[in-house]
Amino acid sequence: MNVIFILNDSFRPDHLGCYGNKWIKTPNIDAFAKEAAVFTDAHSECLPTIPYRTSCFTGRFVLPFRGWQRLETNDILLAEVLWDKGVQTALISDVYHMHKPTMAFERGFDYVKWVRGHEYDPWEKDASIPVDVTGHYKTDGKDKVVLKGTEQYLRNRHGWKSDADTFIAQVMKEGMRYLDGLKKRDNVFLWIDAFDPHEPWDPMPPFDRMYAEPGFNGPFITSPIPGYTKGYLNEDEIKGIKALYAGKVSQCDKWVGIFLDHLKKLGMFENSLIIFNSDHGEPLNEHGFIRKAYPTPYIEETQIPLIIRHPEGWGAGKKFDCFVNSPEIMPTLLDFMKVKGPKMHGSSLIPIMKGEKEKIRDFALSGRFKQSWRIMTKKWAFTHYLTSEYQDELFDRVNDPAEQKNVLAEHPKERDELELQMRRFLNELR
Repeated sequence: MNVIFILNDSFRPDHLGCYGNKWIKTPNIDAFAKEAAVFTDAHSECLPTIPYRTSCFTGRFVLPFRGWQRLETNDILLAEVLWDKGVQTALISDVYHMHKPTMAFERGFDYVKWVRGHEYDPWEKDASIPVDVTGHYKTDGKDKVVLKGTEQYLRNRHGWKSDADTFIAQVMKEGMRYLDGLKKRDNVFLWIDAFDPHEPWDPMPPFDRMYAEPGFNGPFITSPIPGYTKGYLNEDEIKGIKALYAGKVSQCDKWVGIFLDHLKKLGMFENSLIIFNSDHGEPLNEHGFIRKAYPTPYIEETQIPLIIRHPEGWGAGKKFDCFVNSPEIMPTLLDFMKVKGPKMHGSSLIPIMKGEKEKIRDFALSGRFKQSWRIMTKKWAFTHYLTSEYQDELFDRVNDPAEQKNVLAEHPKERDELELQMRRFLNELR
């Protein structure tokens, strides 16, 4: 038995057909979902990239304890636990934040492959490579960071000729290459961590214009400056950005599909627990801003896809609306591999997939360390801000699923009850 974990960064579930999307083509992940359990109320516990992976690798809530930082020396990690039981462990990723000095996310893996060059990774140092940010970047008159990063990224991707050169393609091909080289394709734990569809949103043809409206030729901006769009981006530019993001989603779907087909070719598809997941969504102007610019944990950023195919068929073709947070990942994988783990906050999802349990808890948490705490029930989403720059918010998830109207003033009792429930839970974590 094996575990194959596929994480695509910044992947919104509402851009997948299996989560109800009608206009974006994701045939491969949708086909995979038909054989798997689909969790429809899964949320990132601590945003964004690094805290989420810390939670997955430790099985613990990190929101009240730490934010974007290296793994701590006393953390007991998923890969370390499996490695100690004789499991072949491998990490393949182009998430350069995990690879930065001292971060230590490679701990416990027998095999590690870093695909370099995504986003602002200081990979290509040849300054003579010509770069033209036209069609990629739009200034707001103040930014320097995104401009410099865009120039670096364009150097990193210099020489690309086709879709097969993209980072999602490179990561999936490295995953296939690793599996091809195994002498024994059993008792394997492979964590594939792809940064796409993270920005820059620069899908290659045919995905770059796949979702542009008829007659629309731009402008397309692959690296918008994070922040409020009013006064910076016009309607056409926002439409172009949304089309590019959707194109990258379909591009990811293609390469995830190629990888899954390769698993079948190698005979590993049927005897593996296979998970498709993301660390967070992506704000695309639903609340007037683009990219992960602020500590506001709205639904478009907190909700994540979580699709689990069990070789025994448990939960196959079913949708589960129970709350799931990232600490559930590690205990689920250890449960499948029948390995006892350390003390964790999360619980295995396998009993839910088998129909033995209906839920883990009555709420989900999300937020940013020292900035925002959010609790979601089936009825409410309440955010308490730990900084005076923002005011607390309460949304009616039933009548306002897009979270557009703050009803905090109308429901003070509910607000108090939710904050008390959240504080009690967080205070009890050890």
